[in-house]
Amino acid sequence: MALLEVQNVKKVYTTRFGGNKVQAISNVSFSVEEGEYVAIMGESGSGKTTLLNILASLDKPTSGEVLLKGRSFSKIKQRELCAFRRDHLGFVFQDFNLLDTLSLKDNIFLPLVLAGCSYPEMEKRLEPLSEKLMIRDLLGKYPYEVSGGQKQRAAVCRALITKPEMVLADEPTGALDSKASGKLLNLFSQVNKEGQTILMVTHSVQAASHAGRVLFIKDGEVFHQIYRGNHSKEEMYRMIADALTVLQTGGEEHA
Repeated sequence: MALLEVQNVKKVYTTRFGGNKVQAISNVSFSVEEGEYVAIMGESGSGKTTLLNILASLDKPTSGEVLLKGRSFSKIKQRELCAFRRDHLGFVFQDFNLLDTLSLKDNIFLPLVLAGCSYPEMEKRLEPLSEKLMIRDLLGKYPYEVSGGQKQRAAVCRALITKPEMVLADEPTGALDSKASGKLLNLFSQVNKEGQTILMVTHSVQAASHAGRVLFIKDGEVFHQIYRGNHSKEEMYRMIADALTVLQTGGEEHA
């Protein structure tokens, strides 16, 4: 069984006064296997952010279903959604979403505190992660005292410390320079090799070239997909760039 299943998902928004309807997602279906690293790409307005919000259970589809380990999001009661997200999903955002009034360590601990985790258990989980993410010496600092790359590594640590089934990353390299982006993408590749499932929405060809599979969204549908297979990152980069050219020039669908 796939870890994540997206079945015929459609999302229609009604404008404020109900006069017009906007179809953000038309008919999206795909699955993600446990341990996969999947990137989703598409032009602005293609529906990929709406799709990510639905996969994060922050929004509900107009029709269709999303299942995680066979459990349908539509069957989860509203009051249980926050706990469901905290227990099963990890999040990495472009703007880090760290609280400036908390140290990096306390920011990382926050989801575990909300889950009622004991302090010794939190410390036990943090030690190997902070070492791997190279932030062990920064844990006492506040977000405004560290670089963008260091903030993002702390955000990744916060996402991983809950031991989520899947990490959802929204433009994780968008606010980083090229050097910090490269370090972050290498870390993503490393944790994926250790078994972590990652689904990333990105505009960056460089970021997507690290994934094992890339889905291209156009006009609210899956237009095409590329599998890494035995291809190198450089070959993957070229294939993605070629697919984006077809996407932007209105080529025929060949998913």
